[in-house]
Amino acid sequence: MNRLFNTAGPIIEEDHYHIDPLHRVDWEEIQFLIKSKNYFALHAPRQTGKTSTMLAMMRTLNQSGEYQALYANIEAAQAMRGDADRGIKTVCKAIADQASHQNITQNLQEILKNTLEQDIAGAALTDLLAEWAKSSDKPCVLFLDEVDALIGDTLISLLRQIRAGYAQRPMAFPQSIVLCGVRDVRDYRIHSGGEIITGGSAFNIKSASLRMGNFSRDEVHALYQQHTKDTGQPFTEDIFEPLWQDTRGQPWLVNALAHELVHVNKTNRDRSKTITLEDYRVARERLICSRATHLDQLSDKLKESRVRSVIAPMLEGENAQQMVVDDVDYVIDLGLINRADNGALTISNRIYQEVIPRELSWSSQMGIEQTQAWYITADGTIDMKKLLQAFQQFFRENADAWLERFDYKEAAPHLLLQAFLQRIINGGGRINREYALGRKRTDLMIEWPTTDKGFYGNVQRIVIELKILYGALDTCIENGLKQTAEYADKLGADETHLVIFNRNSTLDWDDKIWHQQSKHQMRSIDIWGC
Repeated sequence: MNRLFNTAGPIIEEDHYHIDPLHRVDWEEIQFLIKSKNYFALHAPRQTGKTSTMLAMMRTLNQSGEYQALYANIEAAQAMRGDADRGIKTVCKAIADQASHQNITQNLQEILKNTLEQDIAGAALTDLLAEWAKSSDKPCVLFLDEVDALIGDTLISLLRQIRAGYAQRPMAFPQSIVLCGVRDVRDYRIHSGGEIITGGSAFNIKSASLRMGNFSRDEVHALYQQHTKDTGQPFTEDIFEPLWQDTRGQPWLVNALAHELVHVNKTNRDRSKTITLEDYRVARERLICSRATHLDQLSDKLKESRVRSVIAPMLEGENAQQMVVDDVDYVIDLGLINRADNGALTISNRIYQEVIPRELSWSSQMGIEQTQAWYITADGTIDMKKLLQAFQQFFRENADAWLERFDYKEAAPHLLLQAFLQRIINGGGRINREYALGRKRTDLMIEWPTTDKGFYGNVQRIVIELKILYGALDTCIENGLKQTAEYADKLGADETHLVIFNRNSTLDWDDKIWHQQSKHQMRSIDIWGC
């Protein structure tokens, strides 16, 4: 059986195409930290490959003969929430069970039994790890996964019990412990007894924090070429640039798109068929619309207030001055945004750019009637003026009630227009989005096939720029015309529109709703007031 692109769980080398996990971290630095008896954190967004990497590190350390290394996933203790006694016993059992499953040490189950029988004042984890280290003829290394899934006093107790044994390493406590999760230890916000305790204060023995990155461009290409080598089925080279822009190497996205291309698309199961750019575009849209688990988890994070405080200004194109640094770091750790060397913030990849507004406006999309006949012309093109006139009327009638539905109220007008367009365009076209933090705008580009050849034939391209009115309308229009024309030139658009939302609640709707045409550098641009 051919190998598969993995979209769930750790890598199984004989079953999955993969990049060597140890190549995805600074393995030399990690070996140095372990040898130097350090406790440290390894963190990365979900479905990045953390578990596969830790298992590979464990196997490599054990095969070296220098250490007795053990990996344990302790997420089950999350269910105990703030019940530290039950939570820590669950953690201890997970460690002992994994030792048995992985044949790392034969006596940890007996040590656990004795430890729990003699547990004094909630020191079960400290005692278990101490007895393990003392019984081993080699220095012990422990990888703890999903640490940040623990809640309240259970997490505090875990961090403090590890800290309590730190000074006895390596003879009577593990030489090195690696805490792994989505977030860095410094970003743990632990609620206990009405107060918030930070991870840094509860675990001040951390010597380093390492973050796993995404695949590089070369690694994305190499992963896909493994399929070609195994099956003989080629990918056209023109898919790799959009693949990179869409994913920026996010491992789950890269694998999920490949899975859509070579397996979900049944036509492409014929390995003699070359996989084309249009195959890729179809797979991309299908993945976005699937609301798969990874994308659903992303959507769930958007509900958090700390995430909203960062993402909302980005959707609106507002300045980043009011963002809290710790919140920005948290959202970066979640993998939702990137920070460039110059400090500029961007949403991590083009697929997230698509998914975020779709998810935030999902309920609104479902409440908007979908029908196409009234805005499609005889030659198969979209009558965008007719469509935007309809939106103006829809916005006038529904804005007060509908905008209150959005958690992201600052970006709500943008989201409502995108929901309106998405519900309509879903019938056969695509909407591409770009956000310009600090430039007070969102750029949309609609692609609409006008023949039965789909995207292989003639495609209508329409640019729509969205702006919130700040200050003088004339200045907003002047800047908007320039930005709209630049974006349209960049994409080779056939038609351009500028939509300006006025959020002044005291202004009459007759003064808010208007339409005019203008020109900028020989481009005709329709301007719409809402």
